[in-house]
Amino acid sequence: MAHSAIPVLETERLVLKGPAPEDYPNFEATFTSYRARFMGGPLSEYESWMLYAAEIGHWQIHGFGMWMIHDRETDATLGMAGGWYPKGWPEREIAWVIWPRVEGRGIALEAVHAARGWCYDRLGWTTAVTYVDPKNASSVRLCERLGATLDADARTVDSHDIVYRHPSPAALAAAPLAARIAAELADHIDPSCKPKGVPLD
Repeated sequence: MAHSAIPVLETERLVLKGPAPEDYPNFEATFTSYRARFMGGPLSEYESWMLYAAEIGHWQIHGFGMWMIHDRETDATLGMAGGWYPKGWPEREIAWVIWPRVEGRGIALEAVHAARGWCYDRLGWTTAVTYVDPKNASSVRLCERLGATLDADARTVDSHDIVYRHPSPAALAAAPLAARIAAELADHIDPSCKPKGVPLD
């Protein structure tokens, strides 16, 4: 699937586009930094380059992948979100990474909610998981804000992660969860969802 053929998703504040070569610098800066400690990093420059090549190639292989998250007003990249299913993964994953200094604006919630909806609606997924380092408090909390629940019976990628199971399309469309996510997105950040001392996203 060529870059131009990757669907573009638009939300209130964001535009999700396929990863492009010009988007690489922020990706490299993130994955070669301490920010990547919960994602197998920090990586070397070579490892970061190989991972970004895999991000682009994933779309070619599977027909889905991670979008680059762009700010609608400035077109600046803010992170990535989407489907992820490399060799060795037990199940298809909904994954994300937000660049440093972007936390606290609900960007991850907005982007992941849109990406998950596309995977459900356009690809027919009936379930998905997210693999999380249990020490990554902000990602654990985001899973919960997205309606995902801990699945102790699911296979992990390795012995260091835990698995959150996303709600089914029907459960996601049900009034209570749909209304809660919509309300938080409308307010950008719902203060009642913000744990003390832990940055959101």
